[in-house]
Amino acid sequence: MNRRLYVGNLAYTTTSEQLQDLFAVHGEVVEVKIITDRETGRSKGFSFIEMATDDGCRKAIQELDELSLDGRNIKVNEARERVERSPRSGFSDHRR
Repeated sequence: MNRRLYVGNLAYTTTSEQLQDLFAVHGEVVEVKIITDRETGRSKGFSFIEMATDDGCRKAIQELDELSLDGRNIKVNEARERVERSPRSGFSDHRR
């Protein structure tokens, strides 16, 4: 099992400390990373959490998926490996 979890549907006000405390109940948390907008620094409403053990990941998914946090039902599941995306179309170089 991948030890990285995806946590979605977060309130923009949810902090990494809140997530650390919430997930630590189910096992050792190695890292909490709330994804933010590059320009504004504002949360994008999702996070990646790395747990120390597979068992901690399983427990966190079972216990925390659909839990209400800051007024929102969070989504917790195993993170998928990042897929490299091709450059966006429409941004081609028109200098000829």
